[in-house]
Amino acid sequence: MAVFSLGAKARAAGYRLHGFDTIGSTNTEATAAAAAGDPGGVWFAALQQTAGRGRRGRQWQSPHGNLAATLLIVPDADPSLVASLGFVAGVSLSRALSSMLAASSVKIGIDGADGSSHAGNVRVALKWPNDVLADGAKLAGILLEASKTPGGRHAIAIGIGVNVVSAPEGLPYPTTSLGGLGVRTSAAEMFEALAEAWVDTFSQWNEGQGNSLVLEQWRAAAAGIGAPVAVSQNGEVLRGIFETIDNDGRLIVRTADSSRIAIAAGDVHFGATASAQS
Repeated sequence: MAVFSLGAKARAAGYRLHGFDTIGSTNTEATAAAAAGDPGGVWFAALQQTAGRGRRGRQWQSPHGNLAATLLIVPDADPSLVASLGFVAGVSLSRALSSMLAASSVKIGIDGADGSSHAGNVRVALKWPNDVLADGAKLAGILLEASKTPGGRHAIAIGIGVNVVSAPEGLPYPTTSLGGLGVRTSAAEMFEALAEAWVDTFSQWNEGQGNSLVLEQWRAAAAGIGAPVAVSQNGEVLRGIFETIDNDGRLIVRTADSSRIAIAAGDVHFGATASAQS
């Protein structure tokens, strides 16, 4: 479909593109391509998904006109570093949004640990491990899914969904869209900016050798560092202060007794939810 296109940087780096109006799931398309022997370096982009999914199998709603994009790559990195590609995607998305929002009152990153707006500006920031928030409302999400090629190599489908024209409704958390923030753009423009930003960030990651540099950039655009956080895991809630993410990408929580707990996975909440007592 001609609505999507790659920018000069992505084309020069050898990336390919399959565009769709409506599709079941771009991640499913990417995983099927890997199973068929695709060598990677290919984007799948759509204006709507009918069977999109988020973390832990949750449904990801995608109204028409939003961006659903998945990049299939077959990296040469150590398998233990593959999960850090989620941070590469987060930094790339932050960079792309920064370029898209440069002329608006929406700002990238958080001034202060409380995540509040300043001087009437909406603040856009990365939320560990895989979301982008605008003043606490979900604007975009990232999902990594691993599979194998016929030759046994590790293939990674990096799914990225951006609420461009509208936000899904009826979810248990607040959502927003670029359109709702007053930013007039299209899924095609958002995709091109994302694919261009990915080239630079992935080059910095350098098959995992530059992972610490990527994590440093992720922290600089993160929501809630230094603020109260609550992490839900297996029905239990850990509360404390979001201190940082370590070089393995784990969330570091400092609890009331000054213990430092490393969290590899969980649902994160800031604000009043994080401060509430059990």
